[in-house]
Amino acid sequence: MLRYLPVRRIHARQILDSRGNPAVEAEVTVGEGVVGIDGYTARAMVPSGASTGKFEAVELRDGDETRYLGSGVENAVVNVNTRLAEAVLGENALNQRLIDRLLLQADGTENKSNIGANAILGVSMAVAKAAAMALRIPLYQYLGGCHTGRLPVPMMNILNGGRHADNTVDLQEFMIMPAGVCCFSEGIRACAEIYQHLKRILKERNLSTAVGDEGGFAPDLADSKDVLDLIVQAIRTAGYEPGADVVIAVDAAASELYDSERGVYYFPGESRMKGEEIYRDYKEMIDYYESLIEEYPIVSIEDGLEEDDWEGWKTMTEHLGGRIQLVGDDLFVTNIRRLSCGIRLHAANAILVKVNQIGTLSEAMDAVEMAQKAGYRAVISHRSGETEDSFIADLAVATGAGQIKAGAPCRSERNAKYNQLLRINEELGDLAVYENPFSL
Repeated sequence: MLRYLPVRRIHARQILDSRGNPAVEAEVTVGEGVVGIDGYTARAMVPSGASTGKFEAVELRDGDETRYLGSGVENAVVNVNTRLAEAVLGENALNQRLIDRLLLQADGTENKSNIGANAILGVSMAVAKAAAMALRIPLYQYLGGCHTGRLPVPMMNILNGGRHADNTVDLQEFMIMPAGVCCFSEGIRACAEIYQHLKRILKERNLSTAVGDEGGFAPDLADSKDVLDLIVQAIRTAGYEPGADVVIAVDAAASELYDSERGVYYFPGESRMKGEEIYRDYKEMIDYYESLIEEYPIVSIEDGLEEDDWEGWKTMTEHLGGRIQLVGDDLFVTNIRRLSCGIRLHAANAILVKVNQIGTLSEAMDAVEMAQKAGYRAVISHRSGETEDSFIADLAVATGAGQIKAGAPCRSERNAKYNQLLRINEELGDLAVYENPFSL
């Protein structure tokens, strides 16, 4: 049995993400020079967010305005090729937790601001990929074990707003979830068909079919009810039953709407469309969400309140948590310290897991484990500035999270995740499990 698989080579380079901004790609070779084992090389690409929580791990950018408008990652690349390489070369790639600990020790800060979370994560993911290759087993099985087989229900963003689009829609993401269909492949089909029907409906109404950062359409609409009416129509037109076959999820990204000076949430798009200034305090936000879930088949709301309002989150969970999933993204930032606080306060009932938000694979998996043990659901998520790396597809299956956010069925950096899940689904065959997470 293979027990020692040395890390032999680490190399990073600057690549481009889906928004045309620089990103880190790390390349790791393991096993070379060991008797009977060839070298295995894997690459990992690190995504980037637009709507980022202030408690996220630090993404290192060069700040040189003459190159990529300051967003270059050459310093992060150098850190991989020198400091991180020195930390893990020769170490056992089969011990992911040790590798990640060494990477964190090399940085030495709580928020990864020294070396950069984008540098650290690239190595962390690439080591896991290379180890799986060397063992000749799928990545999801390497990370999750031989019992792994639960496919996630897609939480597919089909209409963008907020920071993800240049339109009047204030809430950031409106998503469909094929939670009531038989299997993952049929869920993908349902989402793709609904997406295409929504495009037809928008064209018929002379609305824009241009897409936002995550592939969802980005028309100018008066308010959230206008958006939800269109989505319900698209679901029905595609031949599915809203609330039974397909349900709706919303990412409010409320921290982006929060006016800290006034202590209220400002809706700029709705204000512009309606010709009056629209502000809501946290109690009005809760009432607003309640009115939406009473009228539409909404089962999940992410970041319904801003990231520092623990008392507001507690109140919202008391009022709505028994009826829908309340997901903490900016609230928890995939950080077990913040998650443990939320669990103690009964704030939210689910966590969004973004590996680049915390910086290492081990820390992300710790967050999933803590959430699941506390009865919180976990949603594995992409970022708005994505790459063609499909790592999170395998991670979603490995953790048995049961839900994944990867954007619209449009743009290859999004479909790369869905296509990988289709491959995994085929590989598992009748051993694949696909369950409605809201009926468990």
